[in-house]
Amino acid sequence: MGLLFVGPMLLGVIVFLLMPLIFSFTLSFSNWSFITGFDRIEFNGLDNYRNLLQDDVFLKSVVNNFVMLLAVPIGMAIALVLAIIINSRVYASGAFKVIYFMPQISSVVAVAVVWQVLFHPSVGPVNAFLMNLGIEHPPRWLADTTFALPSVMMLMIWIDLGVALIIYIAGLKYIPADLYEAARIDGASTFVQFRSITLPLLTPTTFFLLITGFIGNFKSFALIKVLTEGGPAHSTSVIVYDMYQTAFVELQTGYASSMVMVLFLILFAITALQWFGQKYWVKY
Repeated sequence: MGLLFVGPMLLGVIVFLLMPLIFSFTLSFSNWSFITGFDRIEFNGLDNYRNLLQDDVFLKSVVNNFVMLLAVPIGMAIALVLAIIINSRVYASGAFKVIYFMPQISSVVAVAVVWQVLFHPSVGPVNAFLMNLGIEHPPRWLADTTFALPSVMMLMIWIDLGVALIIYIAGLKYIPADLYEAARIDGASTFVQFRSITLPLLTPTTFFLLITGFIGNFKSFALIKVLTEGGPAHSTSVIVYDMYQTAFVELQTGYASSMVMVLFLILFAITALQWFGQKYWVKY
C-alpha cells in the first residue's frame, strides 16, 4: 500500500530526475550534439573536463557564481532586520508582507525589464537622480563590467527578500515570549536579547534559508538571460547560462553535460559542507 501511494511520485523522480542525471553524466564523456542523433555519440574520455579547466568563459562563470553567493547572506540579514521590525513595531504587518513578497511572485522577465529601465546608463531615473545630487559621472551599472554583477546581485536580493522575510517572521512567531520577559526582568538590553535569544533560536531557519538560497543562486538563469545575457564581456555569466549557450546555441551537448556535472559536484560539496557544519552552530 505504501508503494502504491509513493509510486507516482517515485516514477516522476526516476523519469525526470535520475534518468536525465545519469544520461548527462554519460554524455559528459562524449563529443555529441543532440541534433545528430544517438547513433553519432562519440566518447572522448575526460577531454571535456580537461577543456573546462582551460575554458576562460566557464572559469569566469564559476567565479561569478561564487561571488553571487554573497547576495544570500546579505539578503538574509536585511530580511531578518525587517522581520523583527514588522513583527514587533509595525501596524498592518500583513500589508508589508505582501509588499515585500510581490517581487517573488512577479514575472522575472517583467522585473528584469523594469530593472533595465531604472538602471539605464544614460536615461535611467537612478542615474538621473545621482546626477541631480552632483555626481557628474555615475556608474553605467549593467553596461559596466565593474558594476554589472553587483547590479544583478542587488536585484536578486530584492526579488528573494520576501521569501526570507516571511520565513523569518514565521520563525519569530515560534520563539516563546516568556524568554524575552525573563530577559527583561534580568535587565538584558534589546541587543542582548537579540544576541542570546533571537539569533540562537532562529538558527534552524537560517540554516534552511542558507541551503535553499545557495542552491537557488547557482541555478540562476532567467534573470541573467533577460537582464544581461552574460555581458558585458562575460562579467555576469554564470554556469547555468554558459551551459545553455553551449548546449542550445553552440550545439555542444556533450561539453555542456560536463558543465552540468561540475555544477552538480559544486552544489553537492557546498550542501554537504553546510550539512556537516550545522551541528556546530544550529541549535534545535
